[in-house]
Amino acid sequence: MHKEIKLDLDSFLLSETDDKAIIRYAIDEFCVFAEYTIDELIGKPHNTVRHPDMPKAAFKDLWETVKKGGIWTGYVKNATKDGDYYWVFATVYPTITSEGTKGYLSCRRKASAEEIQAHENLYKQLRMSEKAA
Repeated sequence: MHKEIKLDLDSFLLSETDDKAIIRYAIDEFCVFAEYTIDELIGKPHNTVRHPDMPKAAFKDLWETVKKGGIWTGYVKNATKDGDYYWVFATVYPTITSEGTKGYLSCRRKASAEEIQAHENLYKQLRMSEKAA
């Protein structure tokens, strides 16, 4: 059985992707929680850490928002390399990457137990709707 990894209250996970969501930069703390080395993440799609419990609708909304130049915020359940998981409150916004090209920056903090419970229920309903469609 997979277990939840809880972020510390002061945890701050940051990563940068290009415009195709390929990871170009990640801070050490993100690597620690995701259980990947930086070399394993650089050049990989950010959805490498996507948990299968996440509904497609959440990421559809994220991409529609940031591709129009907007800032997206939401709750995300990520998977670790070993199959465990951790919840975050994420803010994703368009930026000019460290390489001078269009990309996205994702900043994540710990989600509270109440926020997690509310979004587990919502995401379960969304996944059921997606399966029914």
